[in-house]
Amino acid sequence: MLNPKIYIILLNYNGWADTIECLESVLRNDYENYQVIVVDNNSPNNSMEYIKAWAEGKLDVWVNPNNPLRRLSFPPVKKPIPYVFYNRDEAEKGGNQAIEDSLKDKMPEDITTKYPLVFIQTGYNGGFAFGNNVAIKYALAKNDFDSVILLNNDTVIQKDTIKNLVKHRIELGEKAIYGGRIFYYSNPEKIWYDGGHFNEWLGRATHINMGKFENQIKENDKEKEVNFITFCYVLIPKCTLDKIGLLDESYFMYVEDLDYSYRVWKSGYKLYHIPTSKVWHKVGASSGEDEVSEFSAYWYHRNILLFRIKKLKSVKKIIALILSFILRVGLIFIISLKSFTLSKVILKGTLHSMLNGKLKNE
Repeated sequence: MLNPKIYIILLNYNGWADTIECLESVLRNDYENYQVIVVDNNSPNNSMEYIKAWAEGKLDVWVNPNNPLRRLSFPPVKKPIPYVFYNRDEAEKGGNQAIEDSLKDKMPEDITTKYPLVFIQTGYNGGFAFGNNVAIKYALAKNDFDSVILLNNDTVIQKDTIKNLVKHRIELGEKAIYGGRIFYYSNPEKIWYDGGHFNEWLGRATHINMGKFENQIKENDKEKEVNFITFCYVLIPKCTLDKIGLLDESYFMYVEDLDYSYRVWKSGYKLYHIPTSKVWHKVGASSGEDEVSEFSAYWYHRNILLFRIKKLKSVKKIIALILSFILRVGLIFIISLKSFTLSKVILKGTLHSMLNGKLKNE
């Protein structure tokens, strides 16, 4: 299997400009056999209409000429780009193969995929796992692929990003998931994620080499096993999907990647970090805020505690929860000195996680 078919899934919520910039970079990558799916979780700003207009050649997004990453998405690829549009029910049944076949091989010559774009409107904002699961169900219903790649819509990639990841998937096997090296979009030489480490005793995942530069890292290009992969960018083979299942939608946003990584790790499957597969990420764009906001604080603190309650076992759970509560009390006190509202949101997330996430963020 030299060039197995890969689905590249982008989830959009109010971020159509970021999604278009990402698509412009993805559609010029040099892997030979991929199809792109864009899922919109009912964005109130009519994101899907803007994305359709872009595909039809009616608009482009502006990227600052002084941006060093502009070369990854500029000049714009030729338009129009053939696409199919499905609602959630249509997508989860596998779409319309006849229509897709009629559009195959009709892509503009500078676009590297032979398949039409797939646009899916879910009609509901069910969160990160929900939106990605709709696309994965579409792929599973078609049953014509080797792996899916989940790629944040607020990223850009270079030409060999996908090829380098798939190359290692072929070499290292299908009983695994794969991630790459992720840099800050705003500081393109600075690393945001370079593999992840999860400590069961603390119930906490960390990004390896976060804040470092490539020239500071020994064995810079060597792949390695890890036990946590961020789902900002991850390849999941169909074999692993069949074994592990879909993403857990109870998290809505944040920690679903830790949950899935943990399930993979505990199943005996592998998690591989591939540093030659590089991505640049607009950190914080998914929540529409900087890295710390009321929205992100609520969901992160709710979900990380919920994960510890649901997944950790026996003594490790007890220790992780005790440490978590001690640190959280201190954190809430310190933050309350600067922002009572933010500390209240963290407390609310903590209480909701203790109630097993049954209360909504209202």
